[in-house]
Order: sequence, then C-alpha cells, then structure tokens
Amino acid sequence: MRHLAFVAAALVAGPALAHDPRGLEPAVLEDHNSHWLDFKTDVSEAKRELRKDLRRAKKPSDRREAWAEYHRELADARKDFNKEMRERGYVVGQVTVTE
Repeated sequence: MRHLAFVAAALVAGPALAHDPRGLEPAVLEDHNSHWLDFKTDVSEAKRELRKDLRRAKKPSDRREAWAEYHRELADARKDFNKEMRERGYVVGQVTVTE
C-alpha cells in the first residue's frame, strides 16, 4: 500500500500557557485535546474518502481530482486546528508526519 503523508500541526506553548508550575508544556497533540481528536478524525475521514474515490476512478482525471480533494480536506483540517490552537495561545508550526 502506498504510504500517505499528511501534515500535522506542531505546537509550542505560548506565553499565555506559562502557568504550569513545573514549566512543562501542555501536551496538545494528545487525545485529551478535543481539537486534536477532531483533526485526527478529519484526516481519517479524508483518507477513507480518498480510497473510495480512487477505487471508483475510471480516468486519470478522476484520480487527480480525488487527490486534489484529499489535499483540500487536509488543508481545511489543518487550518481549523491551527486556528483553535492559536486562540488558546499556542505558537503553531508545521511538521510532516508519515505513516
């Protein structure tokens, strides 16, 4: 099976979250963060839809459109997650995660 790469947001605690007395960053890329769970769910749904669309594709243009839609959905999920994290005082960067 082809390995798919997607981009996840890498976050660093901002000054607004410097209240932890131990000086530890809150773990935002863990499942207790509902926005991270939403992001992971969006990525999973995009992958399922891509597989389904590629199975139905009869022409190269169908495959290109399936991949384009997949990338649009990932960009939208990333944008939503980054927005939520910025609103909570995190500095948002990018890291590529592969499976």
